This record gives sequence, structure tokens and C-alpha cells, in this order.
Amino acid sequence: MNAPTLLKYAARVPRYTSYPTAAQFHAGIGAACYSAWLERLDPAQAVSIYCHVPFCHSLCWFCGCNMQVVRRAGVLDWYAELLCREIDLVADLTPGHLRVSHLHWGGGTPTMLGLDRLRRVLDRLGARFDLSGEVAFAIEIDPRTLTRDAARELAALGLSRASIGVQDFDPAVQRAINRVQSFTETAAAVDALRASGVDDINIDLIYGLPLQTEAGFLATVECVHRLAPDRIALFGYAHVPWMKRHQRLIDAEALPGPAGRLRLYTAAARRLEALGYRAIGLDHFARPESALARAAAGGRLRRNFQGYTSDDAAALLGLGASGISSLPGGIAQNATAPLDYRRAIDAGRLATARGVARTADDRLRAEIIERLMCDLRVDLAAVCARHGSDPAALAPELARLDRFVDDGLAVTDGTCVTVTRSGRPLVRAIGAVFDRYLNTGRMAHAPAI
Repeated sequence: MNAPTLLKYAARVPRYTSYPTAAQFHAGIGAACYSAWLERLDPAQAVSIYCHVPFCHSLCWFCGCNMQVVRRAGVLDWYAELLCREIDLVADLTPGHLRVSHLHWGGGTPTMLGLDRLRRVLDRLGARFDLSGEVAFAIEIDPRTLTRDAARELAALGLSRASIGVQDFDPAVQRAINRVQSFTETAAAVDALRASGVDDINIDLIYGLPLQTEAGFLATVECVHRLAPDRIALFGYAHVPWMKRHQRLIDAEALPGPAGRLRLYTAAARRLEALGYRAIGLDHFARPESALARAAAGGRLRRNFQGYTSDDAAALLGLGASGISSLPGGIAQNATAPLDYRRAIDAGRLATARGVARTADDRLRAEIIERLMCDLRVDLAAVCARHGSDPAALAPELARLDRFVDDGLAVTDGTCVTVTRSGRPLVRAIGAVFDRYLNTGRMAHAPAI
């Protein structure tokens, strides 16, 4: 597929880690709504838990996460205590001792809490939720700060998967984003984890960063291949300095344009597939034997706020500042600022600050978009049947797909929609056809490529 055809669809659209997306969150959803949704959870179904730690040792200029630079142990002490108290508040509202299938720690740099604080929070989770079964326990790690002793301690706590940020190994790119990280220290962290029994390794790469070249990025891909991760995420950098003020430290003139971004993505994706990784959804690549690839092959791949996952839990409970919970009734997000989060928990109430209730139509469209994002294919009639809806109501959306079909990016067969290999980089734009809330001019979204 030629670049001009792809680039004409490179509008700003959501990443669709949820539907409705964060652009629809509003302050009308507070603690009362979230409490009611928690009380209505099915006690027979497992839940996932996400713990957000919004602290880092230093500032990476490209970062789009909710984080602060913190160097005082006292802040980490009170934050760990707040997480424990929030666990109690949430557990008091849920029906029974809910079983946990997946536990993910993100940030920020969650390992900044230190092993004692992590253990304290995990102990509280174990006291209020059922962690006795097989729990997929993942954590995001900054390899520049991981010691062999810490790797052993994390494994002893039950860690099963580690996610390591690399972005790009090119020194010029690293200096341009204030994230200097050598291949040697990254390899040492991977070796320490594997020596401790943590074999499931994810590595994050980012294209679209300042000063990136195709040759340099392919060299990074080769270095990452030497680390033999189970999965690789190939994310597109979202430059949103009006939302993340620290991104103003990046020289916008050094950023590749849409055509450059497409070349970086295409070159890296082709090389990863040639190295034996299977393309998963939009931007993940996994070894065929990995849990993620098996889930994709079996039609069980899911997408949530952590990206692509094999997690099939019906509810995700988000803890910590800015933590997002996704339940059948709707989506609820905690206060983003740590001090606002602290005030709520200190007052003995949930920290819910905004969110969105899901309608029947939202649930229908959420499944359609998720299947496209995960499987690159959806049977609209089958989805509508599961939701008691008439597929004829989606006729306008099918009509809007015609331009993608005409350009060879999608194929329609009755009510079945399939994204072609050429259309994979634009699956977000194709999924956006079914987004009834979408404002394509909204600057909060990242470019489709």
C-alpha cells in the first residue's frame, strides 16, 4: 500500500483502550456511581486489579503518563498506606471475597515503592481479595534501577511478567527525550529477571520520537531481538504538549512527520515479523508460543487500559491516583493529582473524580471496536445478536467504511468487516467509524499512524 493512501487517514483518533473513551469522561460520575457498580459485581466472576504508582526518579520528556518526580521516602510511605486504605474501601463494597485473575502494577515507576511497601500492599490485597489461585502478576520496570536482589524479591512476591521500557537505543534519540539507558544495563535487568524465574518479558518501543531514523530504529529492533522478549509493543509517540507540559522540552522540529512515522513503523513491523514475531492487533508483536499470541489465535485477545492482554475478567479495578476502573456499569477514574487522591482517601471515601456510565449502545459498540482492534475482523450480525440489537441500525457505519474498502484497507462481506494487512496500521481509524462520540478534530487524541 502506498504511503499517500495511508496518510490521508492519519487523523487524530482514540487508542480505544476503552469505549467510551477518556474523552467522554465527566465529573458527573463520582463515588456514588462507582459504589453502586461495585456492589453489582458478580461474586462468581474474577476481577483484574491495576495499581498505579505515579512517581519516578527522573522525568522522561516523552512520557504521557500521570507521574511526578519524587525523591522523598516519606511520600512513598504515605502513598503505600493510601493504597492499602483504598483496597479496604473498595473491598467493603464488593460482594464477597472476589477472586483476582490478573494484577498489574504501572506508573510511573511502581518499583519505586520498594519491596517492603510493595509487600505491604500485596498483603492487604491478599487479605481482602482471593489471590490463592493462578494470578498473572505483571509490573512495569525501569531497568536502570533494577538490582539482582530486587529481581529475586519480586519473583518471590509472585511476579510472572515484567514490562521494560526501551523506546530507542540510539544515544542521540535518548538524549533528545531525556531517557539515557544503555543496552548493557537493559540486558542486565532482563538477565536478572530470568535468573529469578521471571521468563515472560515485554519490551516497549516507541516510534515517532525526535531524531529517529529508519536505520537507527532498525538497529534498536535488532538489539531488542537479542534480549528475546516474549512480546514487544511498538507504540507511536503522541506529542501533546498542551496536555503534558514537559513535552515542550522536546524539540518539535526534530520530530518525524506523518510520512516519517509511517516509514519507522513499517520498517520495524516488517523486521519483527521476519524475526519470527507474530503481529498482534495494532501494535504488539509476540512469540507464537506466548500467552498473548495464543489468546490472539484462539479469538480470546482483549484490550484494556494496559493495552493488549489475555485477561478476560469482566471487571478491572483501578487503584491509586488516576487509576481507572472498568465495570459492566461504566468506567470510573480516581483523582489524578496525588494530593487530591490523598484528600479523598483520608476522608474515608472513594477517590472517584470522573467517568462515564455505559449504555446498551455503548456496550454494543465497545465489542465491535474491541474485536476490530484485537482480531482485525468483526461479524456485526453476531455482535448485534448478543446485544439484542438490529444490525440494520449500523448501515450508516457500513456506508462510511466504503472509502476504506475502496482503498484496499478493509473488506466487507455482508455484515462481516475485515481489516486487510495493508489496513492494519489504520485499524484505529477503521474502528473509529463505529464511535458515535468521535470528534476527529479533538487534539486530545494521537495520530492514527
